[in-house]
Amino acid sequence: MALNGMLYRECVMSRAQRLLALLQLLRQHRFPVRGEQLAEQLGVSLRTLYRDIRTLQAQGASIEGEAGVVYLLRPGFMLPPLMFSPEELEALALGARWVNELGDSHLAAAAQSALGKIGAVLPQPLHYVMEHSGLRVGPSEAHKSDNDVMYQLRLAIRQEQ
Repeated sequence: MALNGMLYRECVMSRAQRLLALLQLLRQHRFPVRGEQLAEQLGVSLRTLYRDIRTLQAQGASIEGEAGVVYLLRPGFMLPPLMFSPEELEALALGARWVNELGDSHLAAAAQSALGKIGAVLPQPLHYVMEHSGLRVGPSEAHKSDNDVMYQLRLAIRQEQ
């Protein structure tokens, strides 16, 4: 099982990294998940998983369940991702370029603004990855004349009208 483009068991993680990875895994599951599945995805023993879950619960994470049953992270406990992988940054940059090329001008501006905010908090090596990604979107002239129509349609959809 993969997160951020790599198998957990292929990398050596500190305990802090493992706890954050466990939270991220729990976030991805909408329904209760078995401890065995989580342990396998993290590449740790079931005993280590149980200990890590108890640690997170002691720190305030709203994880329901118990050893030998299933676990579920209840909504409300929010910990933002601490960093993006290079692949995630390339995906974000490509998506923003796509929106810039094919979206209406308001959406294009929002995509550029979002990339600017992300870029402002990235360490220099990752900022470079995002800014200099070779992934590009081909040109398209089909939407340029309908820019305002696309904006109005997007607003109507958002407002369910």
